Amino acid sequence: MIHENLLVILVLFFAMAILYLLSQRLKISYPIFLVIGGLGISFIPGVPRINVEPDLVFLIFLPPLLFEAAWYTSWRQFWKWKRSIAILGFGLVLVTSLVVSIVSVSLIPMFTPALGFLLGGIISPPDAVAATSVLKGLAVPKRGLTILEGESLVNDAASLTVFRFAIAAVLTGHFVFQEAATDFLILSFMGIVIGLVIAHILYFILKYWAKSSNITTPITLIAPYLMYITAEQFHWSGVLAVVSGGLFLSFRSQDFFNYHTRIQSTQVWATLGFLLNGFVFMLIGLQLPSIIDGLKGYSLEEAIYYSLVITFIVIVLRIALVYGSAFLPRLLSKKIRQSEKSPGWKLPFVTGWAGMRGVVSLASALSVPLTLDNGEAFPHRNLILFITFVVILVTLVFQGLTLPFIIKWIKIEEVDEYVPTHDQIESIRLHLAKNSVKYMEENYAAEMQEYETIYRIKEQLERSIRATEKTNNEENKKQALASVRKLYRDIMIELIDLRRSGLHELRSKKKYDDEVIREMEHNLDLEEARLNKN
Repeated sequence: MIHENLLVILVLFFAMAILYLLSQRLKISYPIFLVIGGLGISFIPGVPRINVEPDLVFLIFLPPLLFEAAWYTSWRQFWKWKRSIAILGFGLVLVTSLVVSIVSVSLIPMFTPALGFLLGGIISPPDAVAATSVLKGLAVPKRGLTILEGESLVNDAASLTVFRFAIAAVLTGHFVFQEAATDFLILSFMGIVIGLVIAHILYFILKYWAKSSNITTPITLIAPYLMYITAEQFHWSGVLAVVSGGLFLSFRSQDFFNYHTRIQSTQVWATLGFLLNGFVFMLIGLQLPSIIDGLKGYSLEEAIYYSLVITFIVIVLRIALVYGSAFLPRLLSKKIRQSEKSPGWKLPFVTGWAGMRGVVSLASALSVPLTLDNGEAFPHRNLILFITFVVILVTLVFQGLTLPFIIKWIKIEEVDEYVPTHDQIESIRLHLAKNSVKYMEENYAAEMQEYETIYRIKEQLERSIRATEKTNNEENKKQALASVRKLYRDIMIELIDLRRSGLHELRSKKKYDDEVIREMEHNLDLEEARLNKN
């Protein structure tokens, strides 16, 4: 039990931080490194086994992870590529579950279609965190990243719904398609309603009552659990409640976040997301020896064989379905061919190869009940867990490590007309600076003539506008922009370092309050973070 191994868990969190630092040094995606690290730690003599209660897995890990994923989803991009996201998000889960069910029944003795459908629902959803961490810093078209992130969000909800019905079928031995379809529509719709209702209540509280970051951030932390537990209490979809509520609050966040609450909430959620994701990825490695020990009725060689066959089918099936979702609608609709550029063969292959499994698959597998309703052991539970772990391990390590080399080898390029991020930033800054100059002239003309300090605000804005326009008008725009940006960034970082050193000197003289010094230092940190991000 977790509460009986608190010291071990704290040590694992520390080990997770060390492994993350090593992954950054070695330039390996941290989920891959954590899985391998967890597996290595599990073989250290004397390390106690950590067993997680199945009923607590969904409650502890899923609500905040789904809420964070929904929060950072771009609704505009999500809607733009909704067709591809929907086809992969729902179609991939259903087809994978069906194919895995057929294959596993014919491959594994005494394996029922319900168990096969359950296994397919568990291993069907890709993990957006694993994919984006691998793709970070690589030249991947914007369309691909959007589809991967959006698909993962929809896949999570679809796969967990399949998981729910498959569990019910195994536990009761009763499954009628028409009843299941009706129940699916009801629990999905009501789950979304619950999420939106709670989100609207929290929105009202955050906008009109909660004016302090000391309460705003905790409310955002409580929100996913409130949505999930409320929906599940009525036997509706807690997953869709969290996703719908998270999307709504994220879309309206500018109404109740100021700069301070936004910075604090971002930092808190980044930390929480890393800890939860990291711990689950380590659990993948840590749990594997226990699952191997628990295999009954199968030799290790048989279990590995079953797992590798199903893993191969899952990988190939995903690539085939991604190509189908990319080109079949184009063949059937002239309107789509005219409105969208062809993705070519490279982008679908990368999108298909990036289908690494991770947190949701593990959480689903660990939450499989230990016993049936009659008290008997859940059939083939450890084999299902073993196959899930192998699928996660192979897709994470094999596909994750090879994906960067594949992207560099095929030299994938942007397929749509997309303005680079740094160019968008320059354009926005220029637009805002011009608006600011106009505002100063309209509202503070007299003050600028009377006070030199006020006039300098306008003067500084105009210098920034002239510098940006001059750079944009140079003949070799891209090289000039890159050169100017690098020089500007280097100088600004030097000035930040100089000011930070000055603050440290002032602190040692004890002339100013520590609170003032810390606030000034925090501003410098934010400025440096902005420069490094750009």
